[in-house]
Amino acid sequence: MDGDTLVETVRDRMATELDRLGSEKALVATTEARLDRERVLAATLAAERRAAATFEAWVDDESNAGAREAFARVAATERDHAARVSALLDDAPADADPDADPVHAHLRGLDATPERVAAGLVARPLVSSRSLLQVINFFINEADEAAADTIRTFRSETDALVDDGAALLDDCCTDADDWDRAVDAAAETVRVAYDEYAETLRGMGVDPAPVC
Repeated sequence: MDGDTLVETVRDRMATELDRLGSEKALVATTEARLDRERVLAATLAAERRAAATFEAWVDDESNAGAREAFARVAATERDHAARVSALLDDAPADADPDADPVHAHLRGLDATPERVAAGLVARPLVSSRSLLQVINFFINEADEAAADTIRTFRSETDALVDDGAALLDDCCTDADDWDRAVDAAAETVRVAYDEYAETLRGMGVDPAPVC
């Protein structure tokens, strides 16, 4: 296996979950159906801060130099995203990082480099890209082009992480067991994200499955 194959494997294995995470219901779940500008931005800000905190924690104890450098770059990017979202808010929350949600609790529990790279630099961007697309669509519908353009930039940078993660996996996976663990960690990350999404919607009386 190689990094590109892992990406396609995860996309294929988790296709249903990823498809549903990219639906319009995703923003309903994230905002608990409070679909207004401030709430959408606040949810986006919280997501960026959680991601930054996760990658910063990994930098502190990652033994692989290449992975550590990649995690530091992502952490800095996420902090930049958080600052830019905060600037769009009329009343931005305090700078304190929010508690980890299920996805980031899962990510922070990983300690092997291949698992971290696959989960954090492949699976998380695959999920986040779909969430960000719904945020972009929200601001387009609100005729807020400035906010939409800002989130488009975030999404482009997030999408690029998948290729970075695939390349890094080629360097840090040394045998078949590494690749197997990496695939499982990435798939589990998508599964955790989907389970949170589905549970939130069901709690609101909304079926997470698409209407046929």
